[in-house]
Amino acid sequence: MRLGSPGLLLLLFSSLRADTQEKEVRAMVGSDVELSCACPEGSRFDLNDVYVYWQTRESKTVVTYHIPQNSSLDNVDSHYRNRALMSPAGMRQGDFSLRLFNVTPQDEQKFHCLVLSQSLGFQEVLSIVVTLHVAANFSVPVVSTPHSPSQDELTFTCTSINGYPRPNVYWINKTDNSLLDQALQNDTVFLNTRGLYDVVSVLRIARTPNVNIGCCIENVLLRQNLTVGSQTGNNIGERDKITENPVSTREKTEVTWSVLAVLCLLVAVAVAIGWVCRDRWLRRSYAGVWAMRPEPELTGHV
Repeated sequence: MRLGSPGLLLLLFSSLRADTQEKEVRAMVGSDVELSCACPEGSRFDLNDVYVYWQTRESKTVVTYHIPQNSSLDNVDSHYRNRALMSPAGMRQGDFSLRLFNVTPQDEQKFHCLVLSQSLGFQEVLSIVVTLHVAANFSVPVVSTPHSPSQDELTFTCTSINGYPRPNVYWINKTDNSLLDQALQNDTVFLNTRGLYDVVSVLRIARTPNVNIGCCIENVLLRQNLTVGSQTGNNIGERDKITENPVSTREKTEVTWSVLAVLCLLVAVAVAIGWVCRDRWLRRSYAGVWAMRPEPELTGHV
């Protein structure tokens, strides 16, 4: 096996037990993130001398690497190919940080960065483990209108999708903001096709008038609580819809048309009065052709 081969590096990487630094970073699904692995400021490195290797800590999945005189990245795992990059300019200055693009839930891993110097007999220069925490916002919970499977019981359903990591679900009595007994709820949490969590929680409680219930979806990593309430009245047996009394609706329509008819009549009367007043004013102000004739002069006879 050649000294510069990825296989030997992997062997060295797995066997070395050094004083490894630990760091943590958080990223949102779909964003880009930098996993820091850098020597003190002012360091200088020859890229023909250093070997840099990034892999996941537990599964030993190859993320990316730098080997002198070898530009091939054939050993990079397909999940990270074209998504994980290091900067050659940065490496010359001792910055071996990894830039990871388009973060996915599967990237929630511990990543190990190892830097070796060939001129020092492959002595370790830097060893850092970066824990990447991945998060995604859950949708605003939707609480269905409660229904009664029996005369003594009410059922509420709360749904929220596309979040990460796995959520906590709570039901709240909004009258006094107390938490309901979790034994009353049945939660179904599952990963969807995007690798994100969807949750459906069903709450069953004793039938009570004027119930004011809230559903809370907690994302611990984001320190985020999304709460939506569902308040019920006396007509709690109606499910998913509210209907009006047909007679009441017809009466409202008749009153509306009557009001419109009276308004139209008032407008017509106002217009008629306006035309009459205008006509009288014109007659008074018009002097006719006599206004243009000079008045006859009065002359005396001698």
